Amino acid sequence: MRITEKVVAASVFAMLAGCSLFGSKETKNQPAPLVELKDASLVPKVVWKYSLGKAGNAVFTPAYAGDSLYVADADGTLARLDAATGKEIWRVKTGTDLTAGVGTDGEVVVVGGAKGQIFAYDINGKQLWKAQATSEVLSSPEAGNGVVVVRSVDNMISGYDAKTGAKKWNVARTTPALTLRNAPGMVISGQNAYIAQPGGKLLALNTAGGLQRFEVVVGEPRGATELERVTDIAGTPVVADKDVCAVSYQGRVACFDATTGAPHWSKATSSDKGVAVDQRFVFVSDDKGAVSAYSRENGANAWKNDKLSYRVLSTPVSYGRAVAVGDYQGYIHFLSREDGAFIGRVATDGSAINADPVIAGTNLIFQTQSGTVTALAVE
Repeated sequence: MRITEKVVAASVFAMLAGCSLFGSKETKNQPAPLVELKDASLVPKVVWKYSLGKAGNAVFTPAYAGDSLYVADADGTLARLDAATGKEIWRVKTGTDLTAGVGTDGEVVVVGGAKGQIFAYDINGKQLWKAQATSEVLSSPEAGNGVVVVRSVDNMISGYDAKTGAKKWNVARTTPALTLRNAPGMVISGQNAYIAQPGGKLLALNTAGGLQRFEVVVGEPRGATELERVTDIAGTPVVADKDVCAVSYQGRVACFDATTGAPHWSKATSSDKGVAVDQRFVFVSDDKGAVSAYSRENGANAWKNDKLSYRVLSTPVSYGRAVAVGDYQGYIHFLSREDGAFIGRVATDGSAINADPVIAGTNLIFQTQSGTVTALAVE
């Protein structure tokens, strides 16, 4: 992971932390060797593959809406695919390098440019509008309720009219002296946007006017030095039923009431990725490479698999009877949802998987840093 002090990057932190947001192999701790799976009970099937350009130092997570999957790369490519078959429906060039995407509500498709530009397209690939953020955009824009919500690295959060690009509101938030240089996520659910924040806070804003619904602390800064006090929420919050759950670096994994922000439970952990939530569990891959499952009801630890230590894991995803997670070499590991044991594995293109996995219909989608989008299914 990288740390930003205001504008200046302190790259030495990558060595101190022994991990990298973007999958660097130059780590203080040696990644665990892969465990041979002699009796794999789950055999993933590759349904289709699609090739884009590389992600570079950005993270591009595919977006699923309707029957379509929207994907992007650092060279400015944005494409719409049939989610079931991987067939390309259209592919456009934005005309500039990209650093963030993709966000969609099924009507507008949005990506962020390297100089803070925001590009919005309709579902036929026609550009609708272009706007300018106050600084670089690393977080994927989110669309919903007729609004596109954008967060830039100076922690300015803005709402744009989804049809015209006219700015509707701004919310300025303070930023700690040291923060992870990453892509803290956002999610729109109901009338609210839930926005991960530096300093371990989770912010809920009304999408209509940007009014604050609540702000809660996921990870409280602790320690004597600024490095020890970094506790940013690095991944994307997840809203499931009445819960909103998130995890912070050097902090906690926690779930709150999605309407009021009232805390349900929290447990100490450290992750620079996001969480996955299903009916029973909350799943976290921590910064040391362990994958853990917590009871969604009370936060009790159900299981922990630490056999992937320092393999720089992606956000996990609950998929049928498995929990799937990618690593820095492009392997996708399938763990038992019930006890965390290895039950399957598949290789992709050998490059890191930093993007969040996406479930698109019956397919499980992973995008690598080299630009391979792979759809998997389990029979």
